[in-house]
Amino acid sequence: MNPFSSGTRLRDMIRAIRACKTAAEERAVVRKECAAIRAAVSDNDQEYRHRNLAKLMFIHMLGYPTHFGQMECLKLIASAGFPEKRIGYLGLMLLLDERQEVLMLVTNSLKQYPTEISTIQTSISLVLLYVLWGIFVLLKWHGILLLKLNDYFKVETQTLRKKFGYSICAPSPKQAALCSIRIVRKVPDLAENFMSPAAALLKEKHHGVLIAGVQLCADLCKASSEALGYLRKNCTEGSVRILRDVSNSSYAPEYDISGITDPFLHIRVLKLMRMLGQGDVDASEFINDILAQVATKIESNKNAGNAILYECVETIMGIEATGGLRVLAINILGRFLSNRDNNIRYVALNMLMKSVVVDSQAMQRHRTTILECVKDSDASIRKRALELVCLLVNDTNVKPLTKELIDYLEVSDEEFKGDLTEKICSIVERFSSEKLWYIDQMLKILSEAGNHVKDEVWHSLIVVISNAADLQGYTVRSLYKAFQTSSLQVGLVRVALWCIGEYGEMLVNGAGMLAAEEPVTVTESDAIDVVEVALKSHSSDFTIRAMSLIALLKLSSLFACFFVMHLGLLYEMTSQLLCISCRRIRELIIQHKGNFELELQQRSIEFNNIIQKHKNIQSSLVERMPVLDESTYLGRKDGSSTDVPAVKPSKANLSGTSLNLQNGVTKPPAASMGDLLDLSSDDVPATKSSTSDFLQDLLGIDLGTPVPSGAAFSGGSDILMDLLSIGSPIPNDSSPPNSVSSSVANSSAVALDKFSSLTSTSSSLSSEALTIDPLRGIEQIIRSPPSTAPIVDLLDGFSNHISVSGNEKPDFPAITAFESNSLKIAFSFTKLPGRQHDTQIKATFTNKSSNEYTDFIFQAAVPKFIQLHLDPASSSTLPASGKGSITQTLSVTNSQHGQKPLAMRVRMAYKVNNQDLLEQGQITSFPPGL
Repeated sequence: MNPFSSGTRLRDMIRAIRACKTAAEERAVVRKECAAIRAAVSDNDQEYRHRNLAKLMFIHMLGYPTHFGQMECLKLIASAGFPEKRIGYLGLMLLLDERQEVLMLVTNSLKQYPTEISTIQTSISLVLLYVLWGIFVLLKWHGILLLKLNDYFKVETQTLRKKFGYSICAPSPKQAALCSIRIVRKVPDLAENFMSPAAALLKEKHHGVLIAGVQLCADLCKASSEALGYLRKNCTEGSVRILRDVSNSSYAPEYDISGITDPFLHIRVLKLMRMLGQGDVDASEFINDILAQVATKIESNKNAGNAILYECVETIMGIEATGGLRVLAINILGRFLSNRDNNIRYVALNMLMKSVVVDSQAMQRHRTTILECVKDSDASIRKRALELVCLLVNDTNVKPLTKELIDYLEVSDEEFKGDLTEKICSIVERFSSEKLWYIDQMLKILSEAGNHVKDEVWHSLIVVISNAADLQGYTVRSLYKAFQTSSLQVGLVRVALWCIGEYGEMLVNGAGMLAAEEPVTVTESDAIDVVEVALKSHSSDFTIRAMSLIALLKLSSLFACFFVMHLGLLYEMTSQLLCISCRRIRELIIQHKGNFELELQQRSIEFNNIIQKHKNIQSSLVERMPVLDESTYLGRKDGSSTDVPAVKPSKANLSGTSLNLQNGVTKPPAASMGDLLDLSSDDVPATKSSTSDFLQDLLGIDLGTPVPSGAAFSGGSDILMDLLSIGSPIPNDSSPPNSVSSSVANSSAVALDKFSSLTSTSSSLSSEALTIDPLRGIEQIIRSPPSTAPIVDLLDGFSNHISVSGNEKPDFPAITAFESNSLKIAFSFTKLPGRQHDTQIKATFTNKSSNEYTDFIFQAAVPKFIQLHLDPASSSTLPASGKGSITQTLSVTNSQHGQKPLAMRVRMAYKVNNQDLLEQGQITSFPPGL
């Protein structure tokens, strides 16, 4: 016989396909076989039709297209013989799906079987309904088929028992229930049609029918609240009876698994009980007794018993059970934790996590067992147990639990230390009631896993230390001791450097000693050794190197004050000791003069100049930081603080793209400027905004985006005054309302401590276009473009005593720059002494209409020879009817001063009742001399 003819047997084709050594050979065999089957279909070969369809099903399972055989399925279903019908139904279920319209032709065949007591054909059609019910719903046939499906439920049970017994040949109630499950899941709206038959199935004795009936009841409870109420009333007693009978039944070999009778039925009934008893006190009370009986009777030495006990526990925790029953359930989970099977322990931990909210007190007695699971070798169990421990922590057990976890932190695996450290830090922060205990625990964590601690953790620790004045000496000494053994832990090193820089004199003179603290002798050389070791051990960490330079600068001043205070008249010895310490500090600072990091290089030079040439102001520059406000920091940490909002520029912004700052503080793109003024314009670097990062607040360091090497300062002596904050304050009536001016009381702290800027008279730092000068903490307003004044050495270009000129005098009359029916703009002018090219223009915007303007934005464009910078506006809302105004400062530099006058084109955008409006005009009436 031809191996590829329609008469080829299925086994021969399978043998030929398996003999193929390559995919190409297999495709060739399949292609030839499909061609032979197509030829047989065309010839209407009835003799081998069922054989060809069987081969098509195998080819379909291999992944090849078999759509040409769909009609053959229907022909076989319509055949009179059973083998043909069997293959036809099987092919229909495999080769077709719910999207095939060919299934419409199957309807008549399906309608016949329920009325014929032909058990096998009935079973086949039920299975077909189960698999392909969706197409019948889509084609609006579900009403007809539901009527036929009810016939399956209505088949006389006694007739079936007499004829077939409880063998596999009596499938109607069971398979009808399975088909109903499929229907309810596909179309929940039809659930009401199955409530009464489902409740009746619970009275059957056959376990297969019972399992199908219980599952149908469970799906009905999920699909409809009406069905849940009906079944709760009619099935609660039946489910209790089923569970009692199956748990008390004698040995039945057909249902026995590991000595337990039908654990599958046990589990199905327990799940149904959980649905019936959830949120219902009466139903829960009715099933409490049987749950207690099952929980105490089932043995846990076999997997089948463990499965039943787990479902029993989940049911107890899911219903309105009594307190004693819940304690029994948690004790069962405690036994699971002692099991050697990892899977059983894992599911027990999962269940305990769900049960914490139900009865956390009963779980406390298993706390030791749960802690042992944290030390398990299985990573999944460790993580789950750690999460459970965090849920068990409360005010009464936080200290012993934290001690256990920190002790385990010392010996835990490296890959687990990150998760463990994060959880311990979270516990300590949430439940710490004493600052001393909090500091001790955090220092232990930093000593053991400082490399795994997140930045927010040691930031929080620094905030707490700065607020605990009576513990600062103890903390800095504890950090010094911890550093001797854990100098490679990055988090510990950073906190130690900060504390030594701030409280170095307490470390040396032993101030703030606690009663239980062991005394330690530390010299100024030992303190400097800590910084030197940190620089050598963490040479690639920019943050540590930056903090080290700050600490060295502060130590140079702290030790000088300490020796002068305590050595009195021993000037010669004092001078020698200071000379040694200062020389070491200068040597460490100078090492960074050639550093590849521009910030470190620049600050190294500046700090060296401060130590050498500006000793008279050094102590003022490096005064101790003010106390950091804990509530403000916590608000920032949670992302809810609005005290100092800021925008951190992206790389695109630094490369020239305009920043979306408040009220149009932006350099418009060149195309927009050309549209305004019809002139070309040079690109101007975008102003870099300040950031609210904690480390910048702490040190004045922009770690993410170093300042470009070409950045220039906008002026001379006034910039130096801003840097050193010395002399009398400069009154300036025409200064921008949002400008930042440090108060005299805190002027010395501004140089290194950015937090002192919070005490300034500024209304908001978010509205200023500021740049952070790294390592110095100075906020400098960089106007774009830079002034043409020469760049000076900020520390060496001027004498130590600098006088500041008095008030700025307006030399030019104010003008009405722009006026329309709805808006008026007035300009007033101010020139600083010695800057003939530079002009400050104060623009005042007044609303003449009766409507309030919102989202007000002012933009301006100037010719190429003029450079312009807009400071932020005082507000983005302009009150109606002239009841208020908006002010905004413009800084203008006329490179052809005296030759060409100022010219400007302006555009104002705002909203009135959420409608965007735009006004623009040209200003040429500037006073001469600008």
